[in-house]
Order: sequence, then structure tokens, then C-alpha cells
Amino acid sequence: MFRRFHGPLAAALAGALFLSAAPAPAQTGVAPPAPIETQRTQYLSAVVDGVEIAYREAGDPARPTILLLHGFPTSSHMFRKLIPALAERYHVLAPDYPGFGASAMPPAESFEYSFANTARLMTALLDRKGVDRFAVYLMDYGAPVGYRMFAAAPERVTGFVIQNGNAYEEGLREFWDPIRAYWADPSPANGNVLRGFLTLDTTKWQYTHGVQRPELVSPDTFWHVQYLLDRPGNQEVQLEYFLDYGTNLAEYATWQTLFREHQPPALLVWGRNDHIFPADGAHPYKRDLRDLEFHLLDTGHFALEEYGPFIAERMLAFLDRIEH
Repeated sequence: MFRRFHGPLAAALAGALFLSAAPAPAQTGVAPPAPIETQRTQYLSAVVDGVEIAYREAGDPARPTILLLHGFPTSSHMFRKLIPALAERYHVLAPDYPGFGASAMPPAESFEYSFANTARLMTALLDRKGVDRFAVYLMDYGAPVGYRMFAAAPERVTGFVIQNGNAYEEGLREFWDPIRAYWADPSPANGNVLRGFLTLDTTKWQYTHGVQRPELVSPDTFWHVQYLLDRPGNQEVQLEYFLDYGTNLAEYATWQTLFREHQPPALLVWGRNDHIFPADGAHPYKRDLRDLEFHLLDTGHFALEEYGPFIAERMLAFLDRIEH
């Protein structure tokens, strides 16, 4: 079952569009723009395995698909400015994970909030939409979700856009120490330490730390995120995700082997001032991916907020050249 969102929730999640589509490269073979109506973002949902998954969709479904996978603590809202730029030439899907954005938030005690389960639900959503092959944008939590999807079916993935999304031990530095403590001992005391990551001050810090032009970061970003984090029961959901993140480390070697074996083309656009996923995690991709366009940007965790036009322009050039 698919349906559209209406009312205040849709308005709150839609945000303002800031980014006009980057110009098409001066080359033959680039598709003409999609009709204006298909470029408009739609706010939809589907019940997947009993869970309501909200997603944004734009562009002509007959064209190659780019899947946008968000990070913590945001949702598909982080792509509100990027989607219109891509939709002129591509079909774009940007889902919200369970417990994030407008997707359902089942109680933590009765639902599996894990990266494996989230990857399974995202794959099921693509299957429902009839999407067989896709390129994928991987940011923060989007990396372990997307790489699990890649590991399950490498032939479906046409390319990676990697934005502060980790797949290497080198990328987990001191920020992760209290989370590692929770992995070792998921006690209430260690969990209470991590609840500090769910406050408004920390949310603002995630959006503004390492940014060169903070005036480009709309307060709407962290205020709407905090509203969702403050919902009753959501802290318990986030603690489940924090705990399960430790399972990703055991998959790193497998993902790296698959990188080397399948050699998917990749564009890396990484905020080098990010304290959560520092640039230490960006450089190792060079070891495993031969077709890698590599950019370290002078910004923080949410690179799209400051470098949105640059990332859109590089993405379109990248997507135009890869085989779909």
C-alpha cells in the first residue's frame, strides 16, 4: 500500500528547496530533462513487512535510480536540497529508516532496530518499487545499511557516492570510545552516557562543528531533528542503533573484499573536519577502489549543508559517466 503524506507533518518534513539542478555536461548521450511534474518531490509511504516506511521520490522512474541513505540523527530531510538537482536526469528515492523521520517507530522492546534489518527493509522497498539496479549515496548510518545491501547483491549496485560513511577501523576514533564502552557493557549507566548524544546541544554541534560558514546551516535542520529525537520512546530506539553499530565492524573485512572483487565506481565527498567520522576513514578507500573520485571538503559532518551545490555537480557528472 502506498500513500501520500498530508498536513503539518508533510510540511515540516518538506523543507525549502535551495538547489537548482546543476547544468548537464557538454557531451552527447546525456538524457534531456525529465518533465517538470516528475521532478517535483513526492512524500510517500509503503508498508513493508508490516512497517510503514516513509520516503521521498522524484524524477522519472524509467530512468536510472539513485538511492539516498541518510545518517544519524536526521532522515531523508537531509537530501531536501539535493533531490531536485538530481531529479532532472535521474529517478531518486530517499527513505527514512524505522525510528527516523516520518517512518514508523515501533517500540524498541518489540522491534529489531538493527542495521541488518534496516538494510533488509530498504531492499524490500526497492523491490516493491520495481528497482533492480541503483547507485547509492552513503552517509553515516547509510554506509552500513548500503554496504549490507551491496554485500547481499553486488550486481544490483551501479556505484557509490560516499559522504562521511565509514567501512574501516581507521575511521573510528576517540568519539566512539563511549559507544565502544556500551558495546562491551550495555548497562543503564553506559546507556545514560550516550543519551547525551541525543540532546539539542549535541544535535546543533553535529550540524555546525567544522563548518566554515555556519550562516549556511538553517536552524530548521537541528530543530526538526530534535523534535523527532524527543518523541517518547525514541531515545530507546537510538540506544538500540548505537548498540547494534558494533556489529558493523565484523563486516568491514567482507565489505572491503567485495570492493576489491567488484570494483564499483565511487565518488567520495567527505567533510574533513568531521569529528564523528574523520578523514582517517576516507583515505583507506583508496586501497580498495580503483575507480575513485576523491574529494576532502573543508566542512563538517553534514557536508551537504555547506557544499550542496558542489556535491550535486560532482554527483551528476559521476552518474552521467557510470554504467547503469
